[in-house]
Amino acid sequence: MKIRLLQPAVAAIFVTSGFTMPVLAAEESSSGLPAPDKEAAQRGHSSQVIYSPYVGRNYPTRPFFGDTHLHTSFSMDAGAFGARLGPRDAYHFAKGNQVTASNGQEAKLSRPLDFLVVADHSDGMGFFPQILAGAPPMLADPQGRKWNEMIRSGKGADAAIDIIQNFGKGTISKAILPVPGTPAYQGAWQETIKAAEEANDPGRFTAFIGYEWTSNTGGNNLHRNVIFRDSAEKASLVEPYTTMKPLGSDNPVDLWKWMAAYEEKTGGNVLAIAHNGNLSNGRMFPTVEAFGKKFDNAYAQTRAKWERLYEVTQTKGDGEAHPFLSPNDEFANFERWDKGNLDGSEVKTTDMLQYEYARAGLKSGLLLEKELGTNPYKFGLIGSSDAHNGLAAMEEENFFGKTTPQEPSPERMIKTFFHHPKTGVTIMDWEVSASGYAAVWATENTREAIFDAMERRETFATTGPRMAVRLFGGFDFEEQDANSRLPAQVGYTKGVPMGGDLHAAPEGKAPTFLVAALKDPIGANLDRYQIVKGWLDKAGELHEKVYDIAWSGDRSPDPKTGKLPDVGTTVDVENATWTNTIGVSELIAVWKDPDFSASDPAFYYGRVLEIPTPRWTAYDAKRFGTKPLPGTTMTLQERAYTSPIWYTP
Repeated sequence: MKIRLLQPAVAAIFVTSGFTMPVLAAEESSSGLPAPDKEAAQRGHSSQVIYSPYVGRNYPTRPFFGDTHLHTSFSMDAGAFGARLGPRDAYHFAKGNQVTASNGQEAKLSRPLDFLVVADHSDGMGFFPQILAGAPPMLADPQGRKWNEMIRSGKGADAAIDIIQNFGKGTISKAILPVPGTPAYQGAWQETIKAAEEANDPGRFTAFIGYEWTSNTGGNNLHRNVIFRDSAEKASLVEPYTTMKPLGSDNPVDLWKWMAAYEEKTGGNVLAIAHNGNLSNGRMFPTVEAFGKKFDNAYAQTRAKWERLYEVTQTKGDGEAHPFLSPNDEFANFERWDKGNLDGSEVKTTDMLQYEYARAGLKSGLLLEKELGTNPYKFGLIGSSDAHNGLAAMEEENFFGKTTPQEPSPERMIKTFFHHPKTGVTIMDWEVSASGYAAVWATENTREAIFDAMERRETFATTGPRMAVRLFGGFDFEEQDANSRLPAQVGYTKGVPMGGDLHAAPEGKAPTFLVAALKDPIGANLDRYQIVKGWLDKAGELHEKVYDIAWSGDRSPDPKTGKLPDVGTTVDVENATWTNTIGVSELIAVWKDPDFSASDPAFYYGRVLEIPTPRWTAYDAKRFGTKPLPGTTMTLQERAYTSPIWYTP
């Protein structure tokens, strides 16, 4: 197999069956350490030499894969949709155990997760069990009685949509919605904490305590997932922050105040991860004002402090880029949800898009930093599920849907998810994405190590595969560094990892990047590794460019367009199969920015593409014999996005 690269990059391909790298012979070491003295080693003077390149490593050596955004029956919309699995069930399933899904089917992951956050909605926590049980206070209220009757008559999905729409309009009766301080709310929160404590197994599986703060005014999604580094001892001292006034607020600034108060009260640590912004209708990445107040440096500093990560891909579509914003990026048109806001009450317009997508947000951050002195959008990237059935099952061939009605069945890919009668905004069930996972380069599988890696943004997102992806930036990487079997050892020695910063380029030097990707051991081969660059020029104009850095096969970029030809496809849609006869198992390269200007602030992140594979809809069509609706997407190129590395003059 052969890889061609844009000069001055160089690549080497090493075919392996997993994550284990072979130890280099001493005289052939390319780790950056001096070759050991063979004669001294033979004399047994081990204290005088370092023979093993693994001695003394103090950096992360493997990624951990998990989900920071999973809902169970404790979320009022999930319960109404039909979810009957609670937090304990969700952790049990994530650890690799078989469970019975809410629709009665048996479910199990091909591989356990490494970590999970059950992030049930903070608003109305404890609401659904009371509705389902027909608690007297619920039945005494017209809304509660209506929803109880709908759920008991088999119209739970309709009840769920009605609950979401009423919540967005602020018209849910306060008489039936549990709020912090009430027994129902306190009980649900304590059960959530207990489930995480019981499931947490340091070194083997990490169960975080968390919740989702659910700002959704007017149906515009500004949700945040709040994750505790801490155990029950500290998390039990507070109750989740809600949006219901007067106890709560729909303004993120007030959530950040709650987070600061928690840390001051307990000495603990907490972070917030913004929900994929594609359903915010232009409100996720404001640049002029936020919630009626002028965008100032205080807002920028506070957001940058508490929101170190951003959820770039999940079941409600992909939020990396959009073809309207990035017309020269042939891979920007991926799993799009761009019709309206969360409840379909407002139609999407193109002027909203630049304030919703991660790449545009990263670019806006460069401009705001120049104006205000702080970059509020200096975030790392992760993926997660946002599944509402307690099942973190995101593989295409084992996709268990976003909600209980979307769990595997012959009808799920031809049904309507929701339709807004006034705006006409319609989402079909086949448009629901199987994505995604959060990948974290941590030193060990514990709450503390994974949380700290999230804080330093050493993370990447995947749409489902568990590929291992590296990105290091510096000014001194050389072609020979791509020949290393230990790219991390070179990377941490000469540069900074994903999520890091480069400052003030030495005179005459441009940033260089060491990139590496290893396929999912049981997944598809890799097509290419790209670097996405965004920058702000001297005139104050924002730019972006996508560079192909390393790729599989005997391909060359088109001399006119610079575009790399497609990798091809081996997908048999009818039989929902593919073969790994194209692509490669591993990519590694060193790349130097050919368009660098030392005075221009910039960011760089990696995007790794697999070869085409069947989408979950193709598997369903094969298994159930369902005929797809016209326009149904049947294949896809799964991908990973690294957190950026920023260059600041």
